[in-house]
Amino acid sequence: MKRLEKAKIIVLGLISLLLFATLTGCGNSKATDATSPTAAGSKESKMLQEIKTKGYIVIGSSNDAPFSYQDVNTKKLEGVDIDILRELCKRLGIPDIQMKVIDFSNLLVELNNKSVDMVVDGMYVKDERLKVAAFTDKWYQEGEAVVIPAASSISSKDDLKGKKIGAQPGTAFYETAQQWLKDGKIGDLEAYDNQATLMTAVNLGKVDAVVTDGIVAGYTLSKDSSLKLKLLSPYQPEASGQIGAAVRFADKDFLNEINKALSDMKNDGTLMKLLTNYGLTKDYYVGVEEGITKNVK
Repeated sequence: MKRLEKAKIIVLGLISLLLFATLTGCGNSKATDATSPTAAGSKESKMLQEIKTKGYIVIGSSNDAPFSYQDVNTKKLEGVDIDILRELCKRLGIPDIQMKVIDFSNLLVELNNKSVDMVVDGMYVKDERLKVAAFTDKWYQEGEAVVIPAASSISSKDDLKGKKIGAQPGTAFYETAQQWLKDGKIGDLEAYDNQATLMTAVNLGKVDAVVTDGIVAGYTLSKDSSLKLKLLSPYQPEASGQIGAAVRFADKDFLNEINKALSDMKNDGTLMKLLTNYGLTKDYYVGVEEGITKNVK
């Protein structure tokens, strides 16, 4: 009898231990779940979760250096906007970036058609664009430049009167050129789909000058010695503006995540460092408060 009672006690003890282990295991499982990547991910926007699941974000760009472009030799995405986006992606846990090349004038159209997740291409944040898409807070600021042949007799903006000018539709600079045409400050306006054809046109004498992005112009002329061109100087920009990236109105939570990471980059000095890598001074920097974008939706 004593042996039987001892056996019962042993069995009961083992059962108690098993029950305790099971209950403790369940408790630990719940604690782990609360801090697991999956649970943490539930606090992320639906858009960010979808991008992470996919493994990359798809951006729309017109493939213009030095903003967001693919290097013809390495096939790697390069540019000041790409470097900023790459750092944002790192902070948000997005593994990779893929780019879809689209004419600049159609970028926001394709964004709303869901062909891309985001537009990243040196795009000015403007009132008319805010009616079409939501924009991040501003990344940096700059203005336009006029590019002329190296041997051109044009020495000032006044000398553009009667001249044929080239510009890229969909940009603030094209609108500037349109206003010049309307005011009689130029003779004619030609449209070119991208930066490469624009610079080629003035280099070949198809137009007398082109008005384009100042950062793009300076970068292009410094990199391509075959272009016998120069910047019109002195010149005071008219279409200066601040640049950001665009997302769909429906992706507001994702926009907030981007803006939070961007503010952190500004506060810790990372953004200014990235701008400096492209020869940009503090004149191009936009702080946290002054850079806040007021979206209409």
